[in-house]
Amino acid sequence: MTIDIDKKYMNLCIQLAKKGIQDVSPNPMVGCVIVYQGEIIGQGYHEKYGEAHAEVNAINSVTDKTILTESTLYVNLEPCAHYGKTPPCSDLIIEHKLKKVVIGCVDTYSEVSGKGIKKLKDAGINVVSGILEEKAKELNKYFFNYHSKKRPYIILKWAKTQDGFIDVDRTDAKHLEGLKETARIKNDGKAYNWITTDESKKLVHRWRTEVQAIMIGTNTALNDNPRLTARAVNGENPLRVILDLNLRLPKSLNVFDSNTPTIVFNYLKDEKSNNLEFIKINPNNQLIPEILTVLYNLKIQSIIIEGGATLLETFIESNTWDEARVFTGIKEFSKGLKAPILQKTPSTSLLFGEDQLDFFMND
Repeated sequence: MTIDIDKKYMNLCIQLAKKGIQDVSPNPMVGCVIVYQGEIIGQGYHEKYGEAHAEVNAINSVTDKTILTESTLYVNLEPCAHYGKTPPCSDLIIEHKLKKVVIGCVDTYSEVSGKGIKKLKDAGINVVSGILEEKAKELNKYFFNYHSKKRPYIILKWAKTQDGFIDVDRTDAKHLEGLKETARIKNDGKAYNWITTDESKKLVHRWRTEVQAIMIGTNTALNDNPRLTARAVNGENPLRVILDLNLRLPKSLNVFDSNTPTIVFNYLKDEKSNNLEFIKINPNNQLIPEILTVLYNLKIQSIIIEGGATLLETFIESNTWDEARVFTGIKEFSKGLKAPILQKTPSTSLLFGEDQLDFFMND
């Protein structure tokens, strides 16, 4: 019965933590609930990077702090034990003499990693950990991956047709004209090479608000002229990362507007102005590892790779990815650029409107 109660409040911590998804990076998402005699007397979450942590907000929300000594504090991640932007949360918990602390998962970040739990136990506080542990780890998988692998969490994303193409054959004018004519006949206002539905597009834009960066290659920028923003939903745009090694892209493309911070990896120059930065990389080094090292040093914890096929296949062939999200639309192109193929079974498959959506995990 106690375990069920602990899970109930831990679930609430996780839901609270999610409210900080767009504002706390590079810190993890954390929620906290304080319970006295079966009643919630305080709660809070980490709202913004550099500001008070979840435990601080929860304790501050308690009106009668004298009852904290008989209360249980629930938190989805081990309380910190080090000085960062704010003082250690474990010290505050000890100061108020909480009776019990229930934790979702241990913080694997080296500055914490069990130190918070040890400090609480040494102070005589009853500590229970591992409640909804997998769910708690999943919530902050970008954070954990960043610190363990020293690179961003990498999500591969693409859409393919029923017959397995990621793009049309752009060298066949007759074929292109036929696809354009079909699009006009349908009168749906969509580009002839658009594969998925508007509902799927909105979902992709939602995903963009949940990561720090999004990357495409030169050909995708040239052929599709994407904006790489989250304009279809409410939320923050990700950092745009463009791979343009020989600086072939015209500055009239949407990715060079001044609306969103943009990085262009190239072999030719370092330059920065306003929201646009060119970062020169060494052509003698391995391309993907060097880019990921730069992004790691910029504290980018998560990135979506949206194409094109060559860039996606480079990540796949080097086995440098953590998750893939693949749409299959109802269209057929009959010929064109073949979509990447993962030699894995989807961990989850579902229908999203007319489209099929498969999730793959690189365990």
